[in-house]
Amino acid sequence: MKTSFLDKLIGRIERVDPQSLQSVVLKLAREKGFLETLFNTIQEGVIVTDADGRITYLNVAAGQLLGIDPERAVGEPLSRYLRDLDWQKIWSADKDEWRKVFTHELEVFYPQQRFLGFYIVPVADEENSVVTGMAIILRDVTETRQRAASALESEKLSAITLLAAGVAHEIGNPLNSLNIHLQLMERELKKLPTAQGERLREDLRVARDEIARLDQIINQFLHAIRPTQPELQPTSVNDVVAETLALMDREIGDRDILVERELADGLPRILLDRAQLKQAFYNIIKNALQAMGSGGILHLRTEADDAHVTISFIDSGQGIAPEQIGRLFEPYFTTKQNGTGLGLMIVQRIVREHGGTIEVESNKDRGTTFRVKLPIHEKRTRLLEAPREMSLAR
Repeated sequence: MKTSFLDKLIGRIERVDPQSLQSVVLKLAREKGFLETLFNTIQEGVIVTDADGRITYLNVAAGQLLGIDPERAVGEPLSRYLRDLDWQKIWSADKDEWRKVFTHELEVFYPQQRFLGFYIVPVADEENSVVTGMAIILRDVTETRQRAASALESEKLSAITLLAAGVAHEIGNPLNSLNIHLQLMERELKKLPTAQGERLREDLRVARDEIARLDQIINQFLHAIRPTQPELQPTSVNDVVAETLALMDREIGDRDILVERELADGLPRILLDRAQLKQAFYNIIKNALQAMGSGGILHLRTEADDAHVTISFIDSGQGIAPEQIGRLFEPYFTTKQNGTGLGLMIVQRIVREHGGTIEVESNKDRGTTFRVKLPIHEKRTRLLEAPREMSLAR
């Protein structure tokens, strides 16, 4: 706008004496330094472009969120870093849209996977009816999305549990009826001569075995997804890892998998449900073995800090595509031809019920790492030393 301080100064530059001009320049330099310090302090990313869409300024937070060097990015087209946006449509906004804010969300995979919410505000010269640049505000909304996804996942799990219970009930009644009628048929068959009823007896045995198998599948499914309160006892995580590997020893050997153990000594015993945690470890290792096929290395590592015991499962398998990592814990999502999509969902539920978290890192064709962090319940607080600048003066 022509009424701005700088426009007025430029209009009168010839009448300003050198001393006054020097004072104005120093004032502007101080204000510029103050604003840069302010923008580099805030957590939100700030990017400003010129009329050609080239970056004229970005703060430290923007560089960190997008994984770019602020100094090297100046002068580069913003579309180089945010390729998926329809910049032609944004730049072609007419005068009535100048004051509109374009809002978007973006998933980035470098320098780490996260979700960004950002606002694009056209900077317009109303007098000349042209857009002179863009101001973009970036904000990390990963935690917000994770909380929303967690709440949605809990709702899905509750719905699945109710559905499974209803289906099991509806199937259970006919199965009981079939069992009763098969028993009646078996009694009638006993009245027939042995040779005459031999074929029918074999068919009856097969039918009863299949009904028993179906009943077992339903019970296993319900046991897998029904929330159960963990029975917590002081337990050694290393012992649970060793017991799980012992259960899978035959399959590991058949697949010719090399298991490397890096189990830290002196880990604190933490409150765990041994059976549930063993099931979670079993599912993770099972996935790792299937990802590696025949041959490969499975590295198991345990460690602890002041707050958590961490168990890492590192395989040398085929890895997971970036777009699939976010869906690993969804019910019925699977990348295997014969998978059910319930294994990792069960793992996440068990870990959460223990107050822990689970992280996944993967590189396509280079392997995957599952990292389970369990809290050390016995140590709930830690006294921090007071910063020196906060000490009381004597």
